[in-house]
Amino acid sequence: MSQEPIQYAADLIRSARHLVILTGAGVSKESGVPTFREAMDGLWARYDPQQLATPHAFRANPQLVWEWYEWRRGLVSESMPNAGHMALALLEQLHPGDVLTVTQNVDDLHERAGSQDIVHLHGNIARNKCLDNCQGEPTLIENLDPTDQSVPPRCPYCGGMVRPDVVWFGETLPVHAINRAIEASQLCDVMLVVGTSGLVNPAAQLPMLAAQNGASIIEVNPDTTPITPLAKVKLTGASGELLPQVITALEG
Repeated sequence: MSQEPIQYAADLIRSARHLVILTGAGVSKESGVPTFREAMDGLWARYDPQQLATPHAFRANPQLVWEWYEWRRGLVSESMPNAGHMALALLEQLHPGDVLTVTQNVDDLHERAGSQDIVHLHGNIARNKCLDNCQGEPTLIENLDPTDQSVPPRCPYCGGMVRPDVVWFGETLPVHAINRAIEASQLCDVMLVVGTSGLVNPAAQLPMLAAQNGASIIEVNPDTTPITPLAKVKLTGASGELLPQVITALEG
């Protein structure tokens, strides 16, 4: 790729006072993390996602759903942050202004790469919470009792079931997460959109909201998406290849 769009993207990022990074499944896929539907293979191929990722499914068969998410956690734990994750974490360190990462991904690869300020719109598969949020929304369970042999484990506060801290079909996004993402999108002057299809709402509305409020949109994606027409700069390709080039241009 010509250095011109890379340099233009770097210049826009450098000039930003408030930078929002929005990431989607494409970033994690470069680390080998299968998308939700791609993970429906092997032992799980005979299940419909609606049987495994709804509150009703969990209450109907909590052991099955818990074991499905334990399997997915295993896939994530075997994956490593890729060069795109590392570049975004470095960008957070290098940038003199405010930097917020808003991700649609439920994995913890941004955290493991070193990013600090992250909003998980769809939850974080590495975390657990009480099904009934007995201590308030959400009631996160930091440390499960190693002696608890229940499947799923029990909440140490109320004795109810523990569930993954992810957003299931039919559930609304965490209020604090979507509110912070909307506020940041309205205030940012540059939004870097990486590896998202632009098809899943409400996350897909964030670039439009930013653009309507005067922000410059930079898109990094091998494909054309509904976000592409909004982009002042489109970097076509894999984030693991292009984002390190942006960092190099920033440091130059």
